[in-house]
Amino acid sequence: MALRINDIAPDFSATTTEGTIQFHDWIGDGYALLFSHPKDFTPVCTTELGTVAGMKDDFAARNTKLIGISVDGVDDHAGWAADIETATGNALNYPLIGDPTLEIVKAYDMLPADAGESSDGRTAGDNATARTVFIIGPDKKIKANLTYPMTTGRNFDEILRLLVSIQLTAAEQVATPANWNPGDDVIVVPSVSDEDARAKHGEFSAPVPYLRYVKQP
Repeated sequence: MALRINDIAPDFSATTTEGTIQFHDWIGDGYALLFSHPKDFTPVCTTELGTVAGMKDDFAARNTKLIGISVDGVDDHAGWAADIETATGNALNYPLIGDPTLEIVKAYDMLPADAGESSDGRTAGDNATARTVFIIGPDKKIKANLTYPMTTGRNFDEILRLLVSIQLTAAEQVATPANWNPGDDVIVVPSVSDEDARAKHGEFSAPVPYLRYVKQP
């Protein structure tokens, strides 16, 4: 069954480069960024894993843990980690899950149930759909998921922007408009009356009655 926003993220036990984890327990009371890779030693993914390592403090400042998953075993991950540091200058500083039985990627609907039970003999092309980013909240629900083709590197500045929007709009009765960046004006959600909007935010601008802009809280 396809996973959608607000579904509970499947829980699992897994071996990682930092030991065995129970996923929901590992998330704790914060957010998590789970991002997947079709195979170790793939060029685009190498750049992504190093880029995220360099941004760890940015995500930690937003109470968000990082975790990757690749459709290979943890023993392979050790060699890949060395390449990631050589290629990007950033050492792997968050856990990378091994999924050699394909159990986790299938639970997250990134591979079909009939994909088999082993990563042995499978190419990156066979696992091409294991290219999804999941943002998971403290309630263990999926807040966003984005799937990329193998040939397009993920923009983690955009993923960080998305996370900031998710956290802001969860805390305040606002939404963020197209091309919003932190500090830009936000939109009062339709469920808030004009009177309540003024009480909370002061005067607002409204090019049409249902689109009310206010300063970011």
